[in-house]
Amino acid sequence: MNVRLANIRHVALDLDGTVYLGGTLFETTKPFLASLDELGIGCSFLTNNPSKSTADYLEHLRRIGIRAEPSQLYTSTQATIEHLRRHWPEVRRLFVLGTPGLCRDLEAGGFTLMADDAGASPDAVVVGFDQTLTYARLCRAAWWITQGKPYFATNPDRVCPTDQPTVLVDCGSITAALEKATGCAPKAVLGKPDPAMLEGILRRHSLRPEWLAMAGDRLYTDMAMARRAGVVGVLVLTGETTAAEARSHQPAPDFVFPSLAEFGAQLRAAQRNGK
Repeated sequence: MNVRLANIRHVALDLDGTVYLGGTLFETTKPFLASLDELGIGCSFLTNNPSKSTADYLEHLRRIGIRAEPSQLYTSTQATIEHLRRHWPEVRRLFVLGTPGLCRDLEAGGFTLMADDAGASPDAVVVGFDQTLTYARLCRAAWWITQGKPYFATNPDRVCPTDQPTVLVDCGSITAALEKATGCAPKAVLGKPDPAMLEGILRRHSLRPEWLAMAGDRLYTDMAMARRAGVVGVLVLTGETTAAEARSHQPAPDFVFPSLAEFGAQLRAAQRNGK
């Protein structure tokens, strides 16, 4: 019996590359989720991409065959909201470089979004994966930063993966432009591999770190975040990472499985033998 798997009470699941690939649900996903239900193990779905709102992600999951509650979804936007509430409670007014989906979630989180106006002074600037970005708003964000306003990035990704003939410039690259222009670094960069996302799940479900497993397909985000949060890291080889990369990587993930199917089988065996 593997004691670490026997102790698991909740599984955090990366989405693209773990649960689905693009718009295609892996055949292993539904049986895995059913197995968690059978064992009484909770689950949450994580994503670094803040361009869609919580409602948008729940609808996307529904369309591909997964019904999830809002409490089961944790995005880098939610990590940013919790970080501001916990560490910057005085920040209420935001100038945001972000999509309408990101803005809706920030407003739902109780923040007031400021217009692109030199007279509308925000408390802070939030930078996201802004597919609606304009040069004028980028310059305005830089202006507020030079005026001493703190700024925060929702995620560190430099580009967003795509199968189209283009490069999707992501939050990390927009943040790098602002840092270069202003000489100021962001106060925090949320999203994987920052442990805040998993720490939020631990608080939300009153879990101890050893009770939570993080399942994902990337070593430098999913597994790095699991290690930094002190939870069990489970690498699946259905996405970006190859078996050879997994074998040579140091520090090694706690577990490596070909897919969620093998993870589910080992989890089921450990849980049943441990009871």
